[in-house]
Order: sequence, then structure tokens, then C-alpha cells
Amino acid sequence: MKLRTRLTAWYAGVFLIAGIALIGLNYWLLAEWMPLEGMAVSRALPTEAGATYPGVAAVEAGGLPADTLVVSGADFAADTMNTVLWQSVIALLVAAVIAVWLGWVVAGRVLAPLQSITSTAHRLEAEQLDRRIELDGPPDELKELADTFDGMLDRLASSFDSQKRFVANASHELRTPLAVQRTLIEVALGAPDASDDIRRLGAHLLDTNERSEKLIDGLLLLARSDRGLATRELVWLDEVLDDEIETCAALAAEKKVTFGVRSRRYLVDGDPVLLAHLVGNLLRNAVLYNEPGGSVTVELDRELIVSNTGPTVPAQAVPGLFEPFRRLRDRTGTAGSGLGLSIVQSVARAHHGSVKARPNGGGGLVVHVNLPETGVRQPS
Repeated sequence: MKLRTRLTAWYAGVFLIAGIALIGLNYWLLAEWMPLEGMAVSRALPTEAGATYPGVAAVEAGGLPADTLVVSGADFAADTMNTVLWQSVIALLVAAVIAVWLGWVVAGRVLAPLQSITSTAHRLEAEQLDRRIELDGPPDELKELADTFDGMLDRLASSFDSQKRFVANASHELRTPLAVQRTLIEVALGAPDASDDIRRLGAHLLDTNERSEKLIDGLLLLARSDRGLATRELVWLDEVLDDEIETCAALAAEKKVTFGVRSRRYLVDGDPVLLAHLVGNLLRNAVLYNEPGGSVTVELDRELIVSNTGPTVPAQAVPGLFEPFRRLRDRTGTAGSGLGLSIVQSVARAHHGSVKARPNGGGGLVVHVNLPETGVRQPS
């Protein structure tokens, strides 16, 4: 039961308990003060021949008028108390219905600030912490709760912004020394008197430098997507998919991996660069974490589905693949930086989408990316 229903039930229950207690008290007082002896009551009754009235006897003597009747005290008390009891019960039931309705209305007004807090919390996302409750009203407990919630959101927004700026600035500052190192290594390798050992060492350093640059680029992209979308435009996701498949063709040929693609026209409102990184990371991961002679299947219909063959992926290890720098033990020898699926998830969230994955039967992984599709369709 929701809190509003429980509060209404409590209001109605307290009202019924109080009403029953009041009826019992009135009934007891009435029984205490009701006379039990006969009493003279002046009543005008029909005088048809043979008419009789239970508990009533006509008296024409003893100094009483002819239309004065003597009513039995016990019968009169019982009739009166029964009438009062039934009328009180009916009035209590009617009042209880009204009390339930009023309790529902009052509970709704009391809980309205809590509903505002709940709806604001549902709309919040890590990249959209600009919403606030800003509750108006007297300085009561609910106003204090809303103000505390707003203050917490201010601190969270400041913390998220500081973290994202740090990642972006640190990644940007690291790119310059890496570029200088790459240049120095290439100059040393280009020297005529470079020995074979120096060339082998230089090749290894260039490979390490390339990995570091890819890692920095991934961190920059991750920080950018976490900040949300600054601008939006209509992007045909199927065209992005075709371009990225063509870009991955050389890598797939090197790994002896084949592509199977089935897609339709799919329009998305978002950032074309981030969407290209999302699709490209999915395809490169599917190729890198595959096996020689394996395959990658891509389907774009209601959502984007990329599945690949390869080593068996334990179901319990799948959630960890979306965390930065998390890879399976048998995947650490690949050229990936461990940011591929993290970037995919971050970009999807920036576009109000979602990502989920599951092990592929027989080995490999199946990744589902759900991106909101716009209602605009290109004429055929």
C-alpha cells in the first residue's frame, strides 16, 4: 500500500474509533438517565374503535385529561434507545464515508512535496544535475527536507563537474609529452647509425606510446560524453554503421574475422562524433576479442545489436565489462585499453539510451544498444 492510502486508512480508522466511542458514551448516558417508571405523556392518537397501542393505556380518571396516555417506562426507554442507536450508526457510516474522502484529499496535500521530491529524483542523471525542487511553503519539516535535498544536489553537481574537468584537463596535458616522446623516438629510429637493438627498442616504445595516446583519447572522450550533449543534430545511424564497418575492414582482415550486417534506416537526434565512437568501439571490440576465423554479426532494427564469436564469457563477469579498465583475464593481451564498453555506455546515456550485454551461446558476447529513434523518416 502507498503512503497516501495508509494515511487515509489511519485517518478513517481513528475517526471510526472516536465515533464508536462517542456512540457508546451517549448510549450509556441515555440508559443512566432514562426514567424506568410510568410517565404521563400528552399525545394525540387516533380514536378509531378497537385501536390499540403497545405500551400505551388510555386513562380518563385520576384528574388527567381524556387525551392523556400513560406510557410504560421500560418500553419507552427501550424504543428510544434503539432509535437513537440506529440513527447514530447510520450517521456514523455516512460521516465515515465523508471522512475517508477528506482523509484522501488531506493526505494528498500533505504528501505533495514528497511527490515533487520523488519526481525530481527520478529525472536526475549523472550528466543532468541541474534540476532542483525549490519547494515553496512554510518552514516545516517537508520544506527542510526539500532544501536539504537541493543542497545535496548542489554538492553532487559540483563534485561531478570537478571530476570531469580534472579528467579532461589531465588527459589534455598528457597528450603533449606523449607527442614529444613519439617524435624523439621516430627521430632516433631514423638515424643511419641506429643499431638493431635500438630499432627493436624504438618499435616497442612506439607501440607503448600509441597505446598511451589511445588511452588518453579514450579518457577525453569518456569525460566529454559524461558531460552530456552540448549540441544535437539528426544523424542517420545506419550510415554511421556503414562508415565504421568500412573503417574496421582492415582490422577484421588482419584478424581473419568476417562481418554479417543487416540494417534499416534509423534516425537519431544526437552528436555524430560521439555516435561514431559508440559504433566504432562496439565493432572494434567485437573484432579484437574474437578468434581467427570468427565472425561479427550486426543488426540494426529496433535497436543496435552487435554479437561476436570468441572465448566464453562468464555471465557474472559481464557487468564488470562496462567499468573503465575492466577486462577479462584472457583478454588482457589484446590492444584494447579497457575503455571500449565504458565509452559505449556513457555515450548511450548521453543520448538517453541504454546498453546491456549477455554471453553469446558458444562463446563471445552480445551487446544491445537502445537509442531513442526520432519520428522523422527519410522519403524512399
